[in-house]
Order: sequence, then C-alpha cells, then structure tokens
Amino acid sequence: MVGCKEEKTKVQEKKRPNFLFVLVDDQSPFDLKTYDPNSILETPNLDKLAQEGLVFDDARHMGSMNGAVCTPSRHMIMSGRTLWHLPPSAQFQKQRDPHVIDSMTMGAVFNRAGYKTMRTCKKGNSYGNANNQFTVVKDATKRGGTEETGSAWHSKQVLNYLKERDSLDEKDPFLIYFGFSHPHDRRDGTSELLEKYGAVNHRDKESLPPANPKQPQLQENYLSAHPFHHGHPELRDEERVSGVWKNRDEQTVRNELGREYACSENIDIQIGKVLDKLEAMGELDNTYIIYTSDHGMSIGRHGLMGKQNLYEHTWRVPFLIKGPGIEAGKRVKGNIYLLDVLPTLCDLAGIEAPEKVEGESFVPVLTGEKEVVREVSYGVYAGGTKPGMRTVKKGDWKLIKYDVMGGAVRETQLFNLAENPHEYVAEHNKPGDMETDLAENPKYAEKLVEMEALLLEQMIAHDDPYRLWNQTDAK
Repeated sequence: MVGCKEEKTKVQEKKRPNFLFVLVDDQSPFDLKTYDPNSILETPNLDKLAQEGLVFDDARHMGSMNGAVCTPSRHMIMSGRTLWHLPPSAQFQKQRDPHVIDSMTMGAVFNRAGYKTMRTCKKGNSYGNANNQFTVVKDATKRGGTEETGSAWHSKQVLNYLKERDSLDEKDPFLIYFGFSHPHDRRDGTSELLEKYGAVNHRDKESLPPANPKQPQLQENYLSAHPFHHGHPELRDEERVSGVWKNRDEQTVRNELGREYACSENIDIQIGKVLDKLEAMGELDNTYIIYTSDHGMSIGRHGLMGKQNLYEHTWRVPFLIKGPGIEAGKRVKGNIYLLDVLPTLCDLAGIEAPEKVEGESFVPVLTGEKEVVREVSYGVYAGGTKPGMRTVKKGDWKLIKYDVMGGAVRETQLFNLAENPHEYVAEHNKPGDMETDLAENPKYAEKLVEMEALLLEQMIAHDDPYRLWNQTDAK
C-alpha cells in the first residue's frame, strides 16, 4: 500500500507542461540553415532548438481565400479548422460578429484548463475574436529598426509577463503566444544587422539599392519574372512593397533578402532572451517550444515577391519543436498543417480538444509512432481572380493548377520534388530531364491524370466551393 501511495503522490506532483508558441510573419523555411545549409542567415538560437528538438520537413499552411494570406492562416492556427470551414472574418476581416468557434480557440481552451495565457503579436490580419480570449494581450504592429519599434518590443512584453509571474511565484502552467510583426515588410532592420547583411532600407522608386557583396546570393530558383501572370491584378505584395515595388533585378532582390535576414536574425536574438529567462526561472525543461511561420515567402523565387502562390517556398513553413520527451536532433516529414497545432497542444497538455477541431494531433509523430500525419496535402490560393490556384502533393509528386484572369490563364504544373526540389521550370534552363515542369511530358501522362483526380478528390473532401476549368464531379 505504501508503494501505491508514493506512486500516486508522484503522479499528483507531476507538473503540467508549459507552452511557448513562437509565430513569425512571412518566412520561407529556406531562409534558415536548418532547411538550406547554404543560407548565410545566422540564427544560433533556432539552430540550437533544431539540434535539441525535432524538425518537420513537411509542415504547411492550407492556404487562403484572401490576399492577406496570414488572416486565414492565423484563424486555422487558433481554431484547428480547415480553410473552407472558418468564420467569415477569415475572408472578410472587418466582419467580426461573434461566432460559435470563438470560444473553442487556443486561448479559451487553455484558460478553461487552468493555464495562464498571454499573447503578443502584430495587430490586424488575424483572428481578433480568438486573440481576445487570451487573459493578457499585448498586441501591436512593430516593423521598425529600433528597440521600441521592432521585434524587441514583442520580446519585452513576454519578459515583463515572465518577471511578473516569477515575482508572484505563480504555480499554474502557462501558454504564451509569442508572435512577431517581422520579417513581413517593411523589413526595416536594425542598423547593425542591416550592415551585417549589406542591406539598406531603400525608399527611392526611381533608383536601385546599392549592390553589396555581403548581401545574400540570389535563391536557386530566382527568376526575373514569373512565366505567366499570377492571377491577382494589382496585388500589393507583387507591386507595392516598399523597397521593391515591381522590380525583380538582382540588386533589388538581394537587398530585400538582406533586409529579410536582418529582421530574422533580430527575431532569433529576441527568442534567445526569452529562453534565457525561462532557464533562469527553472521553467525551460518543462516547456514545449514551437517555432513556425504563418506561411512562407518568395522574395525573388520564381520571379515572385509575395506569399500569394503555392510553390514550396511559400506553401511550406519552418516548424521546430522541443520539449519534454521529444527526441533531440531528429527530422521527420510529418505532413502536418498549421491547423494541427491546437489539437497537438491539447494532446500534450492532457486537454480534450474542442469538438469543432478538424486538425489532427501530431503527437504520434513526436513520439516516433508515425512518420506522417496524413499521406496527401492540399493547398489553395483564391485571393485574386477565381477560382485561383490549387495544389496537391502525395509522396514526391506535386501538382499546381492555375485558373485565373477570367480563363485567360489556365496552367498546369507537375513536379517530382525528389528530383526537382526547387521546382525549376523551363525558364530556369536546368539540364536534368526532371528538373522542370513535367505536365507536358508524355512520359508522365498517367501520373498527371492520377494527380488531377487526387486534387479533385481533396477539393471535394474539403468543401472547396470552386471547380477548375477541367474538373467535373463524378455523378
């Protein structure tokens, strides 16, 4: 009996885990050395997180029906719902009427479970009704290059919260949503980091930024123009980003990459401050740390600048996780969506996920029971002319279709990502037979038919309200 009582006491005394969920705004996974060893971006804290935790190689956002891709992405993160099952505010940002799932979102769920919840992030282009569920909210858009106007402001909010928690000797576990406004444009980095990456905060539309050998090199899949219109006329990200506008020349793109890297390294510095504080408080070992982005980013890849496309640099997101029981230094495919985050956090915390959640817990991937959550991934961009773009991926094969500009642009791309991970197209002039779009290659005609059918199947399964020009539902 004594042994049973001691065991019961140990179970009772086991601390519930804390969560630090870090979300950055607009970052391709390929900016990081973890995903591209050739990158010159220095992020020692993220490198350490990857070494001590687990790296997902296939983490994705499901997509957007909105030019502000971050808005539905953040709705999916908060709610665990799929793209076409989100509240109206995901598409119409000012339509903020109360919705049934508002109280089933991240902050609300963890509040009810006895967690202390806090968030800091940008204002706007988000899920406001879910953000307000956190007990402590310190939101502001900070994209400047100083302590008060940039990423340091967000870390200061978290550090102040932790200091107060420490002073009160708070025992309840915490969930902190640690969001940043960068590296989204304007990418106004600190003067020191801009100098490090050879970049300037260019403002003059009539001139090009100066060339500098310290700037990042052009990306492997850089193009001076996309092969066909992307389907969203007057798209801000492709025409009005300060410092870039419609320019896609080498000097402009390399300077903008330098600005992106300056902002990203500063984020890494701020994360380091918070991790140091958690360690000093004795909380680090009992805290799950998740690092990701709301979506990827182009910045010259495929001749594009924004996030309104479905290439790997934009559909994929970086995803690192470290915490109790997670094997260090491991990489997995995962095949997760960002909408899987909420059910996973609930699973790790021993909380029942809300009934409206449609994502899946990837705890079995964390424990090594599974390599992937799902076999097929589906993606959308329908923020411009309709129906827009759709993609589907299974194994090494990926299909992208474009049905835009009132039918003037109807394109199909087929890639084998094992042979062509950068999704080279004919304009890249690569020598390999498979280092290009294979949609017109008769050797892969059967694969194309298979992927077309798979895409339609996924569109039906996810209640996609549109159909592409060559799709007909089976009767």
